[in-house]
Amino acid sequence: MSETGPRALIITAPGINCDLELARAFEAAGAHPESHLLRELMRTPSIIDRFDLIGLPGGFSYGDDIAAGRIMAQLIRRSILPALHEAVKRRVPMICPCNGFQIAVQAGLLPSFEGGSAALPVVALAENLDARFHDRWTRIEVPDETICLWTRGLQFDQETGLLPSAHGEGRFVAPASVLDALECAGQVAMRYAEGENFNGSERRIAGICDPTGLILGLMPHPERYTRWTQHPWWTRLDPGVRQHETPGLAIFRNAVDWVRRGRPSHTSSTKGLAPCR
Repeated sequence: MSETGPRALIITAPGINCDLELARAFEAAGAHPESHLLRELMRTPSIIDRFDLIGLPGGFSYGDDIAAGRIMAQLIRRSILPALHEAVKRRVPMICPCNGFQIAVQAGLLPSFEGGSAALPVVALAENLDARFHDRWTRIEVPDETICLWTRGLQFDQETGLLPSAHGEGRFVAPASVLDALECAGQVAMRYAEGENFNGSERRIAGICDPTGLILGLMPHPERYTRWTQHPWWTRLDPGVRQHETPGLAIFRNAVDWVRRGRPSHTSSTKGLAPCR
């Protein structure tokens, strides 16, 4: 960690369009962001070793050719995946919103990994149930039992507990056994509130983490809600509410402050997914 604060790596590539928002979110939370192209990291994976936090931004990486996030995921699998696994072993938090979530799932970063090898995907972000692209704000909930470093302990009310989403392939799907295992392990990091599950995700799951609680993948965009003026009806909010941080900024603050505190131990499992009992 640098003397002036944690350093955050933003991994970008052609088609990524949320890298600047992600960088500003890290900066607002007290980190110092630095963007690097995936091509550069593929040549020199050791660059990743210099950072305390990692962000895999949203957008349309490589035009989402073949499928959303597929090309970037395959490039990561065959190049920097071992370096990312080593970063997790160093307890480096990583956030992957929207296209980043799609990439992380297909690259084998989520929902779990074994050693230094990529796990085969066991979950997917499928086409929205109505086959339409949605750009909207939705209320979200954080499960009390989550082990996710980024969202654990956060509580949001009905008026301000919103996050924006913008995707056509964000429906979280998985076999029932995997869904049970994610819930039992506390790896469900975020849900759409009742009545807000616009894409038809199984069990209203909006985001999950890996078994360490360090890697967060989610379809909503917390980086787009770090200032109250971004709230859809911010002028009608009670002024007292705006004295606190937005839910989006609170998510980034959780991880940045944890790194600042020296990465203290937190309750989480380092094992793979296990069935419910």
